[in-house]
Amino acid sequence: MKRIGIIVLLHESNTFLPSPTTLAHFRTNVLVEGEEVLSIFRGSQHEVGGFIDSIEQEMDLQLVGVFAARAMPYGSIDTSTWNELMRLLANAVDRYGPYDGLLVAPHGATVAENAADADGVWLEMVRSKVGPRVPMIGTFDLHANVSAKMVDATNALFGYRTNPHLDQHEQGMIAGKILIRTLRAEIHPKQYLVQLPLCMNIERQATAEPQCRKLLDQAARLVVSTPGLIDISCVFGFPYADVHEMGASVVAVAENDLSIAKEAAIAISQAWYDDRHRFVGELIELSQAVEQAVAFRRFDSSKPVGLLDMGDNVGGGGPGDGTSVVHQWMIDGKGKILTVIADEKCVEQCVQAGVGCTIPLSIGGKNSPSLHGQPILGSFLVTHLSDGKFIETGATHGGYSAFDQGPTAVLVGENGLTVIATTHRVGPMSIQQVLSQNLEPSDFDAIVIKGVHAPVAAYSPYCGKLIRVNTNGATTADLTQLTFRHRRVPMFPWEG
Repeated sequence: MKRIGIIVLLHESNTFLPSPTTLAHFRTNVLVEGEEVLSIFRGSQHEVGGFIDSIEQEMDLQLVGVFAARAMPYGSIDTSTWNELMRLLANAVDRYGPYDGLLVAPHGATVAENAADADGVWLEMVRSKVGPRVPMIGTFDLHANVSAKMVDATNALFGYRTNPHLDQHEQGMIAGKILIRTLRAEIHPKQYLVQLPLCMNIERQATAEPQCRKLLDQAARLVVSTPGLIDISCVFGFPYADVHEMGASVVAVAENDLSIAKEAAIAISQAWYDDRHRFVGELIELSQAVEQAVAFRRFDSSKPVGLLDMGDNVGGGGPGDGTSVVHQWMIDGKGKILTVIADEKCVEQCVQAGVGCTIPLSIGGKNSPSLHGQPILGSFLVTHLSDGKFIETGATHGGYSAFDQGPTAVLVGENGLTVIATTHRVGPMSIQQVLSQNLEPSDFDAIVIKGVHAPVAAYSPYCGKLIRVNTNGATTADLTQLTFRHRRVPMFPWEG
């Protein structure tokens, strides 16, 4: 039986955050090897779940879990942590080999203090260990900053197509099937990368909206109409990583003919760049967003308005304790508002007090209050305490099914404010973050949602309107607020 190894290393690194990602961040999420790699992801909506399902359908293939590391988006990975991850990965590759093929899942926007192109580094290291003949095929995030090293180290890479990321399992299945066909010598994939001189604003990256739909449809039509062309990935990039690779890119995969992949990648890249002005952010300022929310509620009061806090986007590395939207609502808003705040100290105070107690609290605003807002001060009634664990059974952004935000408290304050205070940062990728705390979204006029596109699948059925709010912070959509030192020049929108 041919042995197929699975290797996973996933982290979206925000280099504008002052605090680094450490080994503890990985240990609280995923840091495993061997059979545990398979047991964690088997049955999930994640791309690794797709890897597993594609290979386990084949009777003549043996699946081998090798290594998996994943942490929530945060600052660059510190040097000691990266060195340890590379040591663990190298040892695991040696321990569980040999391999006839590898399925790999880099994020594509991983940055370490001592490895700016971290995904390229680890893929290159694995390639050096297994040799040139072992096919390495995998996936990457739609927000990858794809590097030449990543492409050179692998035979074929397939990016997510949707934002929110609802097709991860599907893309994992595609990668798995391509690997199977490669092992059987039915195909011989070749891939080509074009890095565009374009930074695509995060606010414009919803794949269901016209500007993205046009681009993705062009790519899909080209694949269908071009003999030998297997796939085109239009990769939006992650603008919060100040590295040379940052920006939009195109990866084309063809059958045994690099010229076909090259021609297709260049054609789509040119069409994308020609349309570049459609990808400049259309930003709604905070006071304007609250005004729009109040106006909408006068028109339709059946569902709350979701206020997407782009500057404190947990899925982009935001600290999750921003308060600026709540403060603005208290000035200009009308009615009840719900927010989720990551504040371990606050939760500890609530647990000590117990349900039914009213206590003075300072909530949130502990990470860069000058950017994300000052703490919310007041007396709050503790109405609910839980362990913060919940399950999502549907396909939502990120492919997660089991969530753990640590001990959690529900707090009701004055002026219609309700806070879900959590111990750990957890992105708003599941409405169960609210429902599991015995709260109903329809009881509120507005909900603060700390994301941009990731929460849409989870929250759009429960909100009458979603408004992307241009707030300050480490994940602000206003790129003029960020100082880049390592990006490519020229690059739109800064030049050209």
